[in-house]
Amino acid sequence: MSAPRRALRSYCTAAAFLAAAVLLSAMVGAADLNPWATASALLDKLPFVDLRSGLSPLDQAVLFQIRMPRIVLGALVGGLLSLAGAGYQGVFRNPLVDSGLLGASAGAGLGATIAIVYLGGTGPAAVPAAAFVGSLVGVAVAYLAGAASGTGTATLLLAGLAVGMFLTAIQTLVLQRSAQDIQQVYSWLLGSLATGDWHQVVEILPYAAVSSLAILLHGRHLDVLSVGDEEARTLGMRPARIRLVVVAACALAAASAVAVSGLIGFVGIVVPHAVRRLAGSSYRLVLPLSLLFGAGFLVLADTVARTVLAPGELPIGVVTAVVGSPVFIWILRSTRAVRT
Repeated sequence: MSAPRRALRSYCTAAAFLAAAVLLSAMVGAADLNPWATASALLDKLPFVDLRSGLSPLDQAVLFQIRMPRIVLGALVGGLLSLAGAGYQGVFRNPLVDSGLLGASAGAGLGATIAIVYLGGTGPAAVPAAAFVGSLVGVAVAYLAGAASGTGTATLLLAGLAVGMFLTAIQTLVLQRSAQDIQQVYSWLLGSLATGDWHQVVEILPYAAVSSLAILLHGRHLDVLSVGDEEARTLGMRPARIRLVVVAACALAAASAVAVSGLIGFVGIVVPHAVRRLAGSSYRLVLPLSLLFGAGFLVLADTVARTVLAPGELPIGVVTAVVGSPVFIWILRSTRAVRT
């Protein structure tokens, strides 16, 4: 199959997967909505489409004020985490890298813990803001520490691990001094979209747009970096500068996602791996497809999280771990089988 046809097939598959995930999530829940009426109501929101859904005012309120904000937020979070993971993997030329290895998750966890323990009375915006700032600070400290020790990608990864362990230790110390907040902190650490609304969607959109655009525009640069720094320099590129820009954009994407959802693991590793199996290793395809597949994957994971224990709710991080772990092992085994 030619490269353009393979790319077109991959984009169509990703778009169909995301659309199916959104439609399924919109229909499933405590309120039983008619599938055809739900699909018509969603299509009616598209430009130049005029359909009568037949949904009652109450059902429309459930769909557009409760389910759709959560679905859109889940799609944004999943897409950003997957895109950031793919970007980090391209920068470090390591398929096992994600934001958790560069201090982003540990920084967000520490920021959220401090906000819950010490700033609990300042309003619901304190935790997302503190997690956002903490995530960016964690990556910045890790990058500066790695850059000061050397220019190799392995040095940066080791610095990220060290910074992450240090921040996690501080978080543990804070929790030990305030045992009554442990349940709330761990609830945030396991991830949830239960409080998702249109206000959060609007808040995250600017950061999502800027970071996604910056990462996607560097797809060709990451393809060149995958060959080697010397080859990149012969083409007039500056590898250190490219890494700094991509790492900063990935940090912004991951931080904005974590700020509204808490810590959600495996998305940034599993989705890019699956995309490479489908579309090949070129980051010009891996990056945008990771964005689309990651969005659909987290929408489905959140659907499971809010329905499997209804009327209770399972932390979404538990769902992604349960699904992601065996899928990740299968991908590794399949990749090894292909190479041998």
